[in-house]
Amino acid sequence: PWAGWLRWSDPVPETFLNTSVGPSYSRGEDARRATVMLETRQSHANRNGALHGGLLAAFADHAYFAALAAIGRPEQAAAVTVDLFMQYCGSGKVGHPLRADVEVLQETGRLFFMRLTLHQDDALVASSTATVRKVRTPK
Repeated sequence: PWAGWLRWSDPVPETFLNTSVGPSYSRGEDARRATVMLETRQSHANRNGALHGGLLAAFADHAYFAALAAIGRPEQAAAVTVDLFMQYCGSGKVGHPLRADVEVLQETGRLFFMRLTLHQDDALVASSTATVRKVRTPK
């Protein structure tokens, strides 16, 4: 189902991203927007059987970087998150793909200001905003 999508995972084995979140699949929509998908699994659940809030926050953090790669900015994979805010809006279900709709709101010389929403099917699960400190690129 992911033909034509960019598979995104940490190139270093046994990292938090690889062991706890898993790979995602992303595609650019235009120069400022991307979609990032995650296949949810049982290890993503909380004690009530819904998606754990920590997983949602970790996926949101990951999705910002996967989106940057998908819109043609893969050099920013080593950038760092300055802040990340989450709003939990609904309950996520294990076994259903989780979709992040990501947007770069503003880019400055050193920062990206970004936002996303997380959906399953047509239901809003969470929203987020983040500031990402860019990797310095050689001039």
